[in-house]
Amino acid sequence: MSELATRKCVPCRDGMPALNENEARRLLGQLDGWTIEGGHHLTKQWKFPDFVSALAYVNALGAIAEEQGHHPDLTLGWGRVGAQIWTHAAGGLTENDFILAAKADQAFAARARG
Repeated sequence: MSELATRKCVPCRDGMPALNENEARRLLGQLDGWTIEGGHHLTKQWKFPDFVSALAYVNALGAIAEEQGHHPDLTLGWGRVGAQIWTHAAGGLTENDFILAAKADQAFAARARG
């Protein structure tokens, strides 16, 4: 498990600075399978055996997002869930985005273990 998954998102405020490219790349190295899109969004897609499993994951991830006060854009389809994460207040990536991504992966791993 990434150390990031043990951390908690901090409340966002308008005008907070986005991470620079080096900081974002360093944190990306602590995640598995995520990509930085356009220099300012984290993206990933997970595969599931069916729609019901994918929907259950969306609901679990939604609960985590609500608990963290940091909300990704999610897509749901048969056998797949996609996430796009960034910090609106910063206009790009912050440490919160990487924390939420790590928690999303942790939730996916927990579902896979059953």
